Amino acid sequence: MKTSQFIKKLIKKAKENKKRIILPEGNDPRVLEAANYLNKEDIADVILIGSRSNFARYFEEKGYSTEGIQIINPKRTKKLEQYADLLFELRQRKGMTKEKALEVAMNNNYFATLMVKNGDADGLVSGAVGSTADTVRPALQIVKSEKTGVSVSAFFLMVLNNEPYIFSDCGLVENPNEQELANIAIQSSETAISLGVDPKVAMLSYSTYGSASNPLVDKVVNATKIAKEMLASDEYKDLNVILDGEMQLDAAIVPEVAALKCPTSPIAGQAKVLVFPELNSGNIGYKLAQRMAGAEAYGPVLQGLNAPINDLSRGCSAEDIVGVVAITALQAMKK
Repeated sequence: MKTSQFIKKLIKKAKENKKRIILPEGNDPRVLEAANYLNKEDIADVILIGSRSNFARYFEEKGYSTEGIQIINPKRTKKLEQYADLLFELRQRKGMTKEKALEVAMNNNYFATLMVKNGDADGLVSGAVGSTADTVRPALQIVKSEKTGVSVSAFFLMVLNNEPYIFSDCGLVENPNEQELANIAIQSSETAISLGVDPKVAMLSYSTYGSASNPLVDKVVNATKIAKEMLASDEYKDLNVILDGEMQLDAAIVPEVAALKCPTSPIAGQAKVLVFPELNSGNIGYKLAQRMAGAEAYGPVLQGLNAPINDLSRGCSAEDIVGVVAITALQAMKK
């Protein structure tokens, strides 16, 4: 598989401490190709959700081996009732009945999420076929956010010319307020550190250091102030993070432009974590980098959950899935 040296380093780390990762969408050839590669290269202990006969047929036609891959059919496993009981316990105050819980638990994504919640797997990767909501909804209902009052957000790990970047939020929070945007910046800082990305964080805008005045700009200015206060607090003071804003993209990543537009910025045009003001710009930005500049794009990866459950773009390749599985495994090491 063609991947950057940076992603190969993440894969190597994942191999050193193998995790049990579920792929609930085994009906998709890209997922099966990724499962075969992950298994063959001993990157993760792969769990496929679905019919054994379907998987066996595909693997046999390709000349692959299913040995080492755990295959679970939710409708035939002895643990279905146990998972349904767990779902009922978690959701009964929301109107979930035992009968409905049994029905919902047979859904591949819900079943896989319940496996993670029950400690029978370390993480899951889905979204090659289903929507982001199909992956995120069970995660929020079952695994839930890590910190009370702090929303889960999503990032893409982008790799261009072997240089890694974190783009946030490009897949989940549509229009964050000032506090939410600051939280996304902090979450992304922690993510960068965990993945070995330089935590220089730029709060992006169409304005640099007050070059424009508008409520859209004010949101980023205020979010930057909040994020800096958070980084100075006892909870985060040990994070070695440089955060600055508001700034335009070129001032964030081009040293020569930064020297002209914001010469006093500690980032100095070397940002590796790019925090977008809302989902439109974030989603457009990562797709521009991927499709026009040829950057590798892995995600959207969720941050802020109690366990690693991650989404995929429906336009993903088998290589993308392998990369997200490696990231998921590294997240699981931190839990």
